[in-house]
Amino acid sequence: MDMLKKFFPLSFQPKADVAALVINILIQLVVSVVAGWVVSIVAAIPLIGIIFGLVGSLLGLYFLAGIAISCLDYFKILK
Repeated sequence: MDMLKKFFPLSFQPKADVAALVINILIQLVVSVVAGWVVSIVAAIPLIGIIFGLVGSLLGLYFLAGIAISCLDYFKILK
């Protein structure tokens, strides 16, 4: 569990109510969209486009996992 807290610090912030959970999810979605937009611009460069395409996919998976962990933490499934 400590390793998850190191990799996903935003997901383990204390959430008192549903509004805090929704705000946490929205923050992660906005950061994901902005990062995806930046990566897609850089991926247009021919030589490094494939590498940044993979990085963009991994970032998307990271934020999706962060949202899932945030929900699991809110519902007290993760201890």
